[in-house]
Amino acid sequence: MTLVIAEQRGGVLNPATWETLAAAQQMNAPVTAAVVGARVQDTAAELAAADVAEVLAVEHEALEPYTPDGFVAALAQVVEATGPERVLFPHTYQTRDHAPALAARLGRVLIPDCIGSKDRDGQRVFVRPMFQGKFVADVLPEGPAPHFASFQIGAYRADACVRGAAAATVREVAVQLDAAAIRQRPEAPFKEAKQAVDLTQAERIVAVGRGIKGQEHLPLAQELAKVLDAELAASRPICDSGWLPMDRQIGSSGQTVAPKLYLAVGISGAIQHLVGMKGARTIVAVNKDADAPIFEVADYGIVGDLFEVVPAIVAALDGD
Repeated sequence: MTLVIAEQRGGVLNPATWETLAAAQQMNAPVTAAVVGARVQDTAAELAAADVAEVLAVEHEALEPYTPDGFVAALAQVVEATGPERVLFPHTYQTRDHAPALAARLGRVLIPDCIGSKDRDGQRVFVRPMFQGKFVADVLPEGPAPHFASFQIGAYRADACVRGAAAATVREVAVQLDAAAIRQRPEAPFKEAKQAVDLTQAERIVAVGRGIKGQEHLPLAQELAKVLDAELAASRPICDSGWLPMDRQIGSSGQTVAPKLYLAVGISGAIQHLVGMKGARTIVAVNKDADAPIFEVADYGIVGDLFEVVPAIVAALDGD
């Protein structure tokens, strides 16, 4: 059995959970989903729409707000009670906070940031990038089950998660927690600035690279993003130069995204950038260099000067 740990905050399910469920469904084993928090019945009912054996609703007042201490204590009991072959998480900031501690408490291996898995002689092998995406490694976990793994956002499509013919059973799971043993006292989630954006939730993204040449040309990309109702993002050189804030950076040292549309403007396509956006459903690239690596992953490519192409796209979308 594969146990998927769903992620929710304030009763809202993180969309990356559906991607991890899609990954689990391809492992040829029954799938169980678990959601943890103080009041998770609505979220559990939402998860029950997936083709899973059952959904575990793990509720306790000490689990709200989130703390790694609380989650590790609760999930350790769930894993020991259910005895799964593997435990999967979406690779989010919250997962990075508590999953290593959970695996360590149970004396098990954790393989983070996976992009796929495959069966090899009856054993499940996990695929993950290495050295900032320069290589891809097949990792065979050793030691007794369960093995823990997290899946990179965008590695699987959320709409690839198979829905069940009928709602799965939701089962409440009681856990024993000592609120006094939870050491952390979390404050409100950190926000860098009011304009800070979570690009992982964006459906459309316009990203700019060094081809934009100068900060004074950014309004061109901003106008394109506006007509597309998209978020504006950038490759690392743009953010390093201070032309856009660091929360707009996409790549191995920035955010990993999987929007429905990713429009890359003046981006050559270095591997460090590609690992952050290759999960996009549709990739459109605009670059005057016909040999730019970005065209290798693009669904549609426009070879041309962005200072001519982008205004033409804006005019067409505006109906002018």
